[in-house]
Amino acid sequence: MTNLLGKPISFWLDSTAKTTYPKMKNVTVDVAIIGAGITGITAAYLLKKSGKTVALIEAQQIAASASGHTTAKVTSLHQLIYADLIERHGEEKARLYGESNQAGVEFVATTVEQEGIDCDFQRNETYSFAKNKDNLDKIQKEYDAAIKLGLPAEFATETTLPFEIAGAVKFNNQAEFHVRKYLLHLAKIISGDGSYIFENSRVQTVEEATPCKVFTNDTTLLARDVLLTTHLPIMDQGLFFAKTYPQRSYIIGAKINAEKAPRGMYIGVGNNYHSIRTTPTENGDLLLLIGGGGHKVGAKSETEESYQELEQYAHSYFDIDKIDYRWSSQDYESFDKLPYIGKLTPANNHIYLATGFNLWGMSKGTMAAMILADLIQGITNPWADVYDSLRATPFVTSESMKNNLEVGMHWVGDRLKGLTKWSTDDVKPGEGKLINLKGETIGVYKDKTGNVTAVSATCPHLGCIVNWNSAEKTWDCPCHGGRFTCDGKVIQSPPVKDLEPKLLS
Repeated sequence: MTNLLGKPISFWLDSTAKTTYPKMKNVTVDVAIIGAGITGITAAYLLKKSGKTVALIEAQQIAASASGHTTAKVTSLHQLIYADLIERHGEEKARLYGESNQAGVEFVATTVEQEGIDCDFQRNETYSFAKNKDNLDKIQKEYDAAIKLGLPAEFATETTLPFEIAGAVKFNNQAEFHVRKYLLHLAKIISGDGSYIFENSRVQTVEEATPCKVFTNDTTLLARDVLLTTHLPIMDQGLFFAKTYPQRSYIIGAKINAEKAPRGMYIGVGNNYHSIRTTPTENGDLLLLIGGGGHKVGAKSETEESYQELEQYAHSYFDIDKIDYRWSSQDYESFDKLPYIGKLTPANNHIYLATGFNLWGMSKGTMAAMILADLIQGITNPWADVYDSLRATPFVTSESMKNNLEVGMHWVGDRLKGLTKWSTDDVKPGEGKLINLKGETIGVYKDKTGNVTAVSATCPHLGCIVNWNSAEKTWDCPCHGGRFTCDGKVIQSPPVKDLEPKLLS
């Protein structure tokens, strides 16, 4: 086993108090919102302000899953996107994409000011940079596309990074913040006057009726409309698990002297790129955040390597003493590079969703909430058609075909995984392994004290075999991104049920 450096928790979670909202009750509201990240909380805030009663329902703690593990860049510059969007969808849709995401940035800025939110918000520049000339043509194309679309772009050759770059696209007047401070403040505005926030309430399914019914294992909530803002919908209708694919990435945090810290927010282009920004801490220090090491969920078991690469990168280029934090994040990428926002299926008139944010959830999650709030109120939204969840989906592309072929291969081939001859001595303390027991693939984990836990390795979502994630001590599904604790408790949708416990006999 490799000893990793840094506290294994997101800085955003570590620097804020845990929330203690009650479990779901049998109540009736206008709108039920399942999933309390930036999309769900923002939508609940907007709908409450419009006069609706809402119930915001979270399986664990609010603002603690995807939104609690982001780099918290609030920007309409999404690495390299605009040249690709023009080629795929044309200038008008690309322009609306830029306009809607910039509106998301401005919504956050305005809300911080109007609500007086203390969340370390500040305006800053965002850069997509090429470290060498190999990727300079991509930067030039992105700059040209952004200018054509009327976006606030500049071409830069100098930055405050501690190394030279070949060139960068720069967007001015973007923003950064402490995402959890922002969302927890909004949450305080939501509760009361017939509206609710519920935690530790894992929704099993939703039934569309008049009104809709929202079911946990022991409670039913009624609502006229339901929003699914659970990253990937917990309901398999609409095939959104096949229209997107899950990605994990890694982040480390290290204290850095303010005089030696880079100013602005950065992301590289090309292979093995890195995300870079700083954030203030409560005691006045500056924390350097470096992200990278992305891969498809479940495709990599020895995930310590991703953290080690970030540590090496940080020490190679930045004047830091030690790593203070490490954590990982997850997002879903859509094959046509646009989120899905709207109705769950053509047959649904009261169940809506938002998914496929392609690693840029702060602006996209915010603007998705704006669109969903308008749809619920019957307000025409200028961006809704661009992101229409019912739009034709490009299943037959090289990327989507490759991904869905990989899913099929996992579904069939991974059933052959697992040691057929084994003993508990084969599993080291702190390690998880797949074994084959009487023709069934089992996940076995041994904790540091030697206690052994065994669970079915079959994901309850659609039956794929999970894979061990060594750095996070989790079982991860390579098909659709479901994740489970080492003892099988679900921590990441789309599955809503735990891995089945097993006896090793």
